[in-house]
Amino acid sequence: MPAKPPQPPRPTDAELEILTVLWARGPATVRDVHETICRRKPAQYTTVLKMLQIMAEKGLVRRDEKQRAHIYQASRPREWTQRQLAGDLLQRAFNGSAKSLIVGALAARKASKEELAELHQLLEEYEKGTP
Repeated sequence: MPAKPPQPPRPTDAELEILTVLWARGPATVRDVHETICRRKPAQYTTVLKMLQIMAEKGLVRRDEKQRAHIYQASRPREWTQRQLAGDLLQRAFNGSAKSLIVGALAARKASKEELAELHQLLEEYEKGTP
């Protein structure tokens, strides 16, 4: 039985910014990622290139080298990474308490009525075992 590949590490803030671009755009070249980031803030092309190379080594992105311009894509879906980050935050900042995490999130930013209704629905589904 082949060994499972190791889980990618928790992304840094800069890596998460690049992953967010890749999740929104899909597979993209370094230039595509750089141009998207530059719409929000100044960034050097070489910095984005180096970050993507490091992220490929860490397993956060996959690189397709078949074309002259390498194409990068996130190795995991957004939801997987969000669960990883939430689980890490839950342990590090809230001592494993889901209640404290939710209360902290709701205290940090007022939720809309629609968001609260969705949360109620999700909690009901979770209690029934069908999230």
